Amino acid sequence: MRKFLKWGGVALLVLVVILGAVALWKKDDIARLLAVNSLFSEEKIVKNFSHMDEMFYNEPLVLPEGEASPLEPNPMDMPDLSQWVKDRTVTGLVVLKDGQLVHESYYQGTADTDRRISWSVAKSFLSALMGIVLAEGDIASIGDQVTKYAPSLKGSAYEGATIRNVLNMASGVHFDEDYLDFNSDINKMGRVLALGGSMDEFAAGITERDRAPGEAWQYVSIDTHVLGMVIRGATGRSIKELMVEKLLTPLGLEADPYYLTDGNGVAFVLGGLNMRTRDYARLGQLFLQYGVWNGAQLVPADWVLASTENSAPNTPEGVGYGFQWWLPTDGDEGEYFARGIYGQYIYVNPTKGVVIALNAADRDFTKPGANQQNIDMFRAIANRVSGG
Repeated sequence: MRKFLKWGGVALLVLVVILGAVALWKKDDIARLLAVNSLFSEEKIVKNFSHMDEMFYNEPLVLPEGEASPLEPNPMDMPDLSQWVKDRTVTGLVVLKDGQLVHESYYQGTADTDRRISWSVAKSFLSALMGIVLAEGDIASIGDQVTKYAPSLKGSAYEGATIRNVLNMASGVHFDEDYLDFNSDINKMGRVLALGGSMDEFAAGITERDRAPGEAWQYVSIDTHVLGMVIRGATGRSIKELMVEKLLTPLGLEADPYYLTDGNGVAFVLGGLNMRTRDYARLGQLFLQYGVWNGAQLVPADWVLASTENSAPNTPEGVGYGFQWWLPTDGDEGEYFARGIYGQYIYVNPTKGVVIALNAADRDFTKPGANQQNIDMFRAIANRVSGG
């Protein structure tokens, strides 16, 4: 009996040592997983959204040294923002009118230098890059199947889907986007990202479809990762390299952005871009100017127009969608916007010459009326600064 207890004690000690070694070996992964689980908690969300690089794998998008493209200040009166800022937990607001900076404000203890998480606003940046790559001839047509450029998707639910289908969020793949369900596909994907797994393998592992490609719109975030796979396969280059060279350097950003990445260094293109609020506004201004910046055509004008037309098939009533851009169906201004969870937006109103970049930490963003309250405020701001 004593011998048994002795060996049992030794075995327990060995187990404790092994578990301790594993915990030390995996401490960063464990920390990232814990960060995911508390990322949106009330007491941490504001700080987390400005410091994502402290919790996840990331890569800087290093820009050449130089002056940022100017946003000439021209302060204008705003509607009363106080209740809206409180309701939607706004952290950063930038308003441009005809390219001039007419309003800028920051809240919840944040600053203008914070590099804030884009969430799905990043999708619209990738769409812009797709337009550039297409114009340069690396991709022959958005009618091509995604497997032509991303062969690892053969045998997955994406086989048979075209680039256009995926741009329109009409891939037909089965994907549960419920952010509040721990076991949803979007949250499983988040854990893959946090633990350093492969996003490419995650996408290729999706085998179920809800419908045929191109049949109907359904918001599926992993579709945007597939677009990234297509661009990388077509060019043989990383999204980070292409984004820096083709889009962000010419835009003249104020600070180096960064991408969250998976464990292989692959950019989290569907939601992992982090930059200053003013720099988000610069993309909106680029689109307002039909892809022209400082006299150069960065994004083809026809791509800007195609991206911001309501082209997705069979969208639900009240929803309009183009190539990774949203379109309000109740507006008559030709307005469109990029949108990310928890209250991230780039709103563009071509008729009034207004661009609005919004960052927030809105834990109630899924509640009925939250999105509409934001759109209503954007319209009120656009009317005020344009004298409408």
